[in-house]
Amino acid sequence: MTSLDERKQIILKAIVIEYVSSAEPIASEVLAQKYEFGVRGATIRNEMAELADLGFLDQPHTSAGRIPSDLGYRYYVDKLILNQPLGDEALRKVQSASPGGDVLTEMLRSTARALSRLTHLLTVATTLKNQKVSVKTAVLSALGPNQALFVLVLSNGHVENKMLECPAGLTLTDVGFVNEQLQKLVVGNALKSISRSRSPSSNVNSAVDKLLGLVWTSLRSMARETIKGTVISEGAEFMFAQPEFLRDFEMLSQLMDHLSQTDALYESVAVEPIRTVTIGHEHRLEKMQKLSIIRQSFFVGEDEAGVIALIGPTRMNYETGIPLVNFTAQALTDSLTKFFG
Repeated sequence: MTSLDERKQIILKAIVIEYVSSAEPIASEVLAQKYEFGVRGATIRNEMAELADLGFLDQPHTSAGRIPSDLGYRYYVDKLILNQPLGDEALRKVQSASPGGDVLTEMLRSTARALSRLTHLLTVATTLKNQKVSVKTAVLSALGPNQALFVLVLSNGHVENKMLECPAGLTLTDVGFVNEQLQKLVVGNALKSISRSRSPSSNVNSAVDKLLGLVWTSLRSMARETIKGTVISEGAEFMFAQPEFLRDFEMLSQLMDHLSQTDALYESVAVEPIRTVTIGHEHRLEKMQKLSIIRQSFFVGEDEAGVIALIGPTRMNYETGIPLVNFTAQALTDSLTKFFG
């Protein structure tokens, strides 16, 4: 990522703060009036133009001001956010919600509800099951020129199998290579790590790469289905109040339809993540690319028990949301370890 000088960093941060508050493009005149940058308005305009050329700002309309791009938000999250203490009232609400339930689901639901009301964003909590289950055997057997049987045996005795349509041109040597990869990369590993793994590259030929892709897609699907627990969401109504979504009702309708599907929520919150914060086009699923997700895992003792996440527009308040999610995950960890550890 391009490094910005101090002035550009200050201007980018001001634009993010103003846009989070107003949901309207920010003009250089607004910045000149509200902030003491020590330079003329023309200089601010030039700096904003350079930030746009570098990809940190977008211009939604020819005559409009600028808004942060996904790259601009990423720079802000990674380099410009200051660690500020959370307010006592916010901490009290999260803490009082976390230990209140006698059952895991109710505890997560009350915590998610408290967090969504604090932030006015959608909150999602997911749980994991079969935490310690690992792969005992993973074998691909050729049944003909275009078919193979993939068999997965788990440490708890559960067996999964799936027929695969193979790419043309495969040999028994190719199938043997895939089995070597399964033995090296899959057998003995926990399902949780496998569910987030990516297909390896063979450096052999395209047919083997395609077969590896098919096997890993099936493998991840089996692993995810086995470890997926409960998916809880609270605060969907807050999405209807976001100005950028109200301007495009068709997009809002598609978003809400997508977010109502528990499999899609689980995929985005608990499986896809590469980072604690994913922004806009960093999401693999196209329907999530108007959104950002702040997520953090919570634990029972040393074992990951699930994920708590905030979902909202890319314009969300990261400076407040990140520490709130981190604090909530720790509060859940403390409560769950106390009750179930």
